[in-house]
Amino acid sequence: MTRPSRILGIDVGGSGLKAAIVDANGKILGRRVRVKTPHPGPPDVIVPALVELAGKLGRFDHIAIGFPGYVKRGRVITAPNLGTEAWAGYPLAETLARKLGKPAKLANDADMQGLAAIEGTGLELAITLGTGFGSSWFRDGELLPHMELAHYPARHGGDYDAYLGDKTRKKIGSAKWNKRVQKTLATLATVFNYDHLYIGGGNAHRIKFKLPPRVSLVSNDDGLKGGAWLWHARTKA
Repeated sequence: MTRPSRILGIDVGGSGLKAAIVDANGKILGRRVRVKTPHPGPPDVIVPALVELAGKLGRFDHIAIGFPGYVKRGRVITAPNLGTEAWAGYPLAETLARKLGKPAKLANDADMQGLAAIEGTGLELAITLGTGFGSSWFRDGELLPHMELAHYPARHGGDYDAYLGDKTRKKIGSAKWNKRVQKTLATLATVFNYDHLYIGGGNAHRIKFKLPPRVSLVSNDDGLKGGAWLWHARTKA
C-alpha cells in the first residue's frame, strides 16, 4: 500500500462537519473547512455535504473519517446524535471511497481525536466534550477496542452522553456543568488509572477549574489530525 502523504481528514460532529488535508505526521496542509451539521442528518443528507467539503480542499490520496457513534468494519452501528435508525449498518467508508475515488477508513470520532492527542507511551485516555461525550483508550500508542463509555449509566437513568452533553450544559448552566466534569474526571482516574488524560471537543475550553495532574486540554483540530495515524501506526514517543 502506498504510504499516505495527503489524507483527507473528516470529523463528523453533532454541530459541525469539518474537513482538512493532513500529512502523514498530522500537520494540516492549507485550510480547514466547516459547515453546520444538518438536522435531521440521515446519510443522504450528510454524505453529499461531506463530498462538497472535500471538493473545496484540493487533492488527497487517502480518506480518514471520524464519526460520532460506534463503528465496525467501515460501517456505522450507532449514531446517537444523528439518528441511529437512519444510520445503522450504513457503509460510510465504502460510500465515501466510491464517491471520492480514494481508499477510506472509518473510526469513532473520539478515537480519531485521541490518535492525534496522545504521546504514545503508557496508558493514555482521551475524552471529548461536545454535542455528547466520547472516549478512546490507548496502550503504548496502540488504539484499544472502542468502548462506548458515553452510554454508561451516569445519573437518574441517564448516560454520560446526556450528563455532560451540550444540551445539558445549556440547560443547567456552566457552573453546574463544570462540577459534573470535575466529578467525572475523578471517576475516570479511579476506573482507568491512566498515565495521562487528554480532553478535547468543542466544549473543552469551557472548563473553568484547575485540571488535576496528568490531565491536559488538546486542540479540537486533533479530530482531523488523527486521520494520519488511522492510516499508519504511531511510533512510540
